Amino acid sequence: MSMRIAVLAALLVPLAATVVVAQTDPIAQRKAVMKEIGEQTKAAGAIVKGEAPYDAAKAAAIFKTYSEGADKFGALFPAGSDKGDTKAAPAIWSDRAGFDAALAKFKAAVAANIDKVGTADGFKTAMAAVGPECRACHQSYQQR
Repeated sequence: MSMRIAVLAALLVPLAATVVVAQTDPIAQRKAVMKEIGEQTKAAGAIVKGEAPYDAAKAAAIFKTYSEGADKFGALFPAGSDKGDTKAAPAIWSDRAGFDAALAKFKAAVAANIDKVGTADGFKTAMAAVGPECRACHQSYQQR
């Protein structure tokens, strides 16, 4: 039995270390947040285009992801996290006030429209308000 425990521990320790590194790595964290937001935006686009049926629960989940992601996102750009495998533009650090303002506009658009997503038309209206704020931030603060 102790051999099984030793083998299990040997397998779990590297996994636990990976989780800790991801939790302390701001680049990995912001990539994870953006991946989740991107996946939700793809689903939203399909709904808006009529490629997927409108679903009130899915629409609410999309906006919940936007809201939670936006709340986390600003803190994931500490000094020194501009180096490494990142598409974050240098302007995030050289124009931090502009970046923070762009993020605040996104948060405000999400907050102002989150109550509209309960209907298909409301969801389309909400996405029309939030989408431009996403694009504006990406155009200024993401390297292509």
